[in-house]
Amino acid sequence: MLRFLLVRIASAIPVLFILSVVTFAIIQAPPGDYADYIRSQLINQSGASYAQAEAQAQAYRVEHGLDQTMVVQYFNWIGGIVTRGDFGYSMYYNKPVADVVAERLPRTLLLALVCHLFASVLGISFGIWAATRQYTWIDSLLSGVSFLGMTVPRFLMALIIVYLLVFQFNISEIGSFFSPQYGGAPWSWAKFVDLVSHVWPVVAIATFGGLAYNMRVMRGNLLDTLNAQYVETAKAKGLTGSAVVMRHAVPNALHPLVMYQGVVLPYMLTGEIETAIIFALPTVGPAIVGSMAIGDVYVTATFMMVLSATLIVGNIIADMLLALLDPRVRQFSGA
Repeated sequence: MLRFLLVRIASAIPVLFILSVVTFAIIQAPPGDYADYIRSQLINQSGASYAQAEAQAQAYRVEHGLDQTMVVQYFNWIGGIVTRGDFGYSMYYNKPVADVVAERLPRTLLLALVCHLFASVLGISFGIWAATRQYTWIDSLLSGVSFLGMTVPRFLMALIIVYLLVFQFNISEIGSFFSPQYGGAPWSWAKFVDLVSHVWPVVAIATFGGLAYNMRVMRGNLLDTLNAQYVETAKAKGLTGSAVVMRHAVPNALHPLVMYQGVVLPYMLTGEIETAIIFALPTVGPAIVGSMAIGDVYVTATFMMVLSATLIVGNIIADMLLALLDPRVRQFSGA
């Protein structure tokens, strides 16, 4: 198993390198940079002439290396990451990119993992419930919920909830994790409840999409498994219906969902990012959109690389889980 893990990690290194090249090139493709943002700010807010603003913008480019070619900027960036763990300097946030990532990524990952936990537990449970009650009103209801979860855009659900909270229930405290009185307060049960009251829309929306997929896949695979010959044999031996389902059918129906774990973390991160942008929470999503809008290239590139890394890590975890679950995978891979 250790050899299997080391091989998967080694194969991920060139993939990350290629992703870093493609990501950096795409981010740098649109015209303009952060110096252009500075120039527009000087003209619009400080009343500087175009010539004065352009001179200061050009001086900023030279000072921060933005006047160099894209290839040179890329190797400076990736070289800093490899040799010093330096992800560059955020021009907009005026601090190292690593500090921006350390501030926003943990809360984003925590939200995504909470969504994944709820989506997996509820989705698999509902999928089993629907499959064991095929063609009943429960199956029809859960199938409708699954269809809505997989088709309704998450940003649309977020906009609807924002509208209801702000205009129907007169709730103005959105866009933050805590109410003002709990911002710097030590952790307590009241602070935790306040946190839940602020983040539940993001968790609910991101969970809904993952729940729908888990439920749909679990229902379909469990229905196929329940018709397998070994399940009929188990029934013929006198096992109860619940024992047949939980001990024989469900473990074999879980294989596709185990493979789904390879993309579930990026999927949950994407769901969290979409809804966090609508709710303006201080997580990864608004940072990516804001940095792209003003040309803060190192923040955008680093966050995109982090999201790419989560996809690779998720696939490695999925391979490990599948190898533990299925001896045939271990035999084929030599693990």
